[in-house]
Amino acid sequence: MADQYAHAREDNRPTEKSAIRWEEPPEGPVLVLLDQTRLPTEEVELVCTDASALVEAIRSLAVRGAPLLGIAGAYGVALAAARGYDVEEAAGALEAARPTAVNLSVGVRRARSAYRAALTGGGDAGQAAAAALAAARALHREDAVASARMADHGLALLDELLPGGVHRILTHCNTGSLVSGGEGTAFAVALAAHRAGRLRRLWVDETRPLLQGARLTAYEAARSGMPYTLLTDNAAGSLFAAGEVDAVLIGADRIAADGSVANKVGSYPLAVLARYHHVPFIVVAPVTTIDPETPDGAGIEVEQRPAFEVTEVVAPQMLVTGAGGGIPVAPLGTQAYNPAFDVTPPELITAVVTERGAVSPVTAEALAELSAR
Repeated sequence: MADQYAHAREDNRPTEKSAIRWEEPPEGPVLVLLDQTRLPTEEVELVCTDASALVEAIRSLAVRGAPLLGIAGAYGVALAAARGYDVEEAAGALEAARPTAVNLSVGVRRARSAYRAALTGGGDAGQAAAAALAAARALHREDAVASARMADHGLALLDELLPGGVHRILTHCNTGSLVSGGEGTAFAVALAAHRAGRLRRLWVDETRPLLQGARLTAYEAARSGMPYTLLTDNAAGSLFAAGEVDAVLIGADRIAADGSVANKVGSYPLAVLARYHHVPFIVVAPVTTIDPETPDGAGIEVEQRPAFEVTEVVAPQMLVTGAGGGIPVAPLGTQAYNPAFDVTPPELITAVVTERGAVSPVTAEALAELSAR
């Protein structure tokens, strides 16, 4: 892609690079992304010079995670405006890039509204672009603040539910700084427990088929010095049966008005296991993930991903032979069911933790009150 290019690090030392940042080199503004498809073996940055490059980065999961998608969407609108592209067209393409994560639309609409308001108020194209960028930067800052508050509220809830001990937390997919303007959502709570000396073990689901747990959560846990252990997704039941899980913490890509939660596929089975074994199942997400316009779980559009993600194994820097760029693990022509998310009903959720506090039990009324604060 001509408008998206990569910068690789010359060594494998850990960095503190953010997952996303805005830069203004002499040749024009760009959006720089840490390419999450290349982790953990190498840290490579993608430099997007237009919204179409960002759309491709979102679809390929180079940038991912609900809060970060919102930030990326806002910056994408600002980038289109600053570069003189059609802002409405860019906004539409960005919103459609991934349908399940409501934060993406929230971010796009926020920056687009700022852009429109500046034009309506008599500003020129440059002033409107500046307004869109200010909105994106404000959203970025707010997400960092929200992340810290979610960590505080989540740890307080854990200590309330599990008093007097250190916690063994099971998590799924990736919910750390790679998905946030701060230190994340569910991962931020575990990190807060670790810093407080109250994390005994972080159990990390590998998260098939794209291994976000193995590649990304383990990467973040290792960088933070946390005690963690990786497990295959289908080993979670054994872990519960052995009494080794005190709580499950996950993020969310969309929370319907009734409290149904769409999250990375594999979350719903964990909720069922947690309920059977009387283990708290806690969702951690910013208020922007709550979608009052989606009444219940049935109204959540679940993204279907390509079959090759299941029928092939892909890892950075490996020899590739399959049609999707990986090593085939199924016969040629095998069909695959590959939803990116599943939906957990509210009755299986112990609490939803946001930057405004926790809701338990999870009901439509409680979520509406929380959103209105």
